[in-house]
Amino acid sequence: MSDNTTLNLGSGGDVIATHQIGSVKYQVTQFAGGYETVAASQTAQVIGASGAAGDYMAGILVIPATTSPGNVLLLDNATSITVFTGGAGSVSNLVPFFIPMGMNSVTGAWKVTTGANDSCIAVGNFT
Repeated sequence: MSDNTTLNLGSGGDVIATHQIGSVKYQVTQFAGGYETVAASQTAQVIGASGAAGDYMAGILVIPATTSPGNVLLLDNATSITVFTGGAGSVSNLVPFFIPMGMNSVTGAWKVTTGANDSCIAVGNFT
């Protein structure tokens, strides 16, 4: 990185801390976003009222209902990303777990697909 490079660690909020190491300046922002629930067995549920390119996905909280839950897919409009494969014995207990994403949508609304026996909470800043 060159001198005076700024890295913004976070999205959609006020700068709450600034730190400099050598010539690199780091800014940490307070996250200002929301969440949306996704029930089990949903296909490509749009996250947000309408969703749009640029929406921020902080992460997905997966809530398994059995130790053999289905998969979880995150779609950037039409581009599908498997974030949890699921399947027989894929979790050892029913404790929810968070999958950090930290990404902005490139092509349109974020969408989440859930398999049987797992629901999710998508956390981010959605339109």
